Amino acid sequence: MAPHGPHETEDGPEPPGTAPSPPATAPTGKVTWGFTASIDGFITAPGHDMTWLEASPSMDEAVIARLADSVGVIISGRRGYDAARAQAAERGELTAEAYGGAWDGVEIVLTHRPEELADDPAVLALDVDVVEAIRRARELADGRDVQIISADIARQALEHDLVDEMQVFSAPVLLGDGTRAFDVPGGRRVDWEVVGLIPGAELGAGRILRPLRTPRTRSAPSTPERS
Repeated sequence: MAPHGPHETEDGPEPPGTAPSPPATAPTGKVTWGFTASIDGFITAPGHDMTWLEASPSMDEAVIARLADSVGVIISGRRGYDAARAQAAERGELTAEAYGGAWDGVEIVLTHRPEELADDPAVLALDVDVVEAIRRARELADGRDVQIISADIARQALEHDLVDEMQVFSAPVLLGDGTRAFDVPGGRRVDWEVVGLIPGAELGAGRILRPLRTPRTRSAPSTPERS
């Protein structure tokens, strides 16, 4: 069969004035906030200790790989980065690397002193605000998701309405202190809709939520995590 002309269909030429179909656009990934929280709402123990995550219900490797494959760029903060390096010898396979080592992509670390991370080829250190960080991350993700793993950076992204989805898991442990998933002095309500469970992560209460994008009063921005 001969190829169609620029304005032809299989049934013949298109009627005059009919515009050609627009070219397909590349898929656009989401900006997600992903974390595992203790029963009492902490995502790190004091001192940014993450060893408690080993108490999380295990997931099949295929489930972990599926979750990791959707993420092109991870955005983290300087405190989390420094803690990971300092605790490298103490952390198990689950917490030593993103997705237990199943993830392959670009990690952006936001810091006011990016030159101090110049010797680490595994990360891209940037001294930019959260809006610019997410813009660059989207470019680097090339259609895959951008995932924020810092509570403080996620809070800033929420201030600018930049979070499309939250992926939440729960570990059966109480910590009593540490980094809260969402900490705003004086409080701030952000409503979410539950999209559904994450298949294969039911034991860890894995679920997906999306923000209800309704007008709301924004709290004054506070000092970002970068240091």
